[in-house]
Amino acid sequence: MKPGIIILAAGESARMGVPKQLLEYRGKTLLERTADVALEVGDSVIVVLGSRAEQIWKAWNEPRVMVVENPRWSQGMGGSLAIGLQSLLIAKPATQAAIFLLCDQPLLTATVLRRLIATHLNTGSAIVASEYNETLGVPALFHASLFPELLALKGKEGARKVIQSHPRQVVGVPFAEGSLDIDTPADWAQLHNSTTLMPL
Repeated sequence: MKPGIIILAAGESARMGVPKQLLEYRGKTLLERTADVALEVGDSVIVVLGSRAEQIWKAWNEPRVMVVENPRWSQGMGGSLAIGLQSLLIAKPATQAAIFLLCDQPLLTATVLRRLIATHLNTGSAIVASEYNETLGVPALFHASLFPELLALKGKEGARKVIQSHPRQVVGVPFAEGSLDIDTPADWAQLHNSTTLMPL
């Protein structure tokens, strides 16, 4: 099974001060790293841009992914998630599952995504979410039965709202490294100072 993968990268990186999508870690930008991981696993990969979309796209042009823009990115992640899923279903109408990623989890690997897929196949759970910091979040896999709810998201509503709405249909997969996401210069410094670094 190869799910579609949607990378949410529309935010303005207000706390970072520069587009974190283009921050370089070990020779690749955060967006490039995330896309490379997604391409190892997914059937189709969609990247949703918003703030500074033109700047980001000019700096990073990957022909193997579909890039879509959310003109209402400032209203919150819900719209980006819905636009990404809608674009995926137009490209691949028979998609039976989708994984949602953020571009600011630099310790993400293809192994993490394969565990989500394997857990979904082994348990039949409609949602398989990553588990870190005593919570469930992205990366997360959703079965097609939940696509209508995801497409209806708006504003600041994100995937976590759907996860919390279906507690009996969720299975968690440990991803301790997911707790490190890059929102501030301090997070960026922590990544470079960490002893638990992503393999080259």
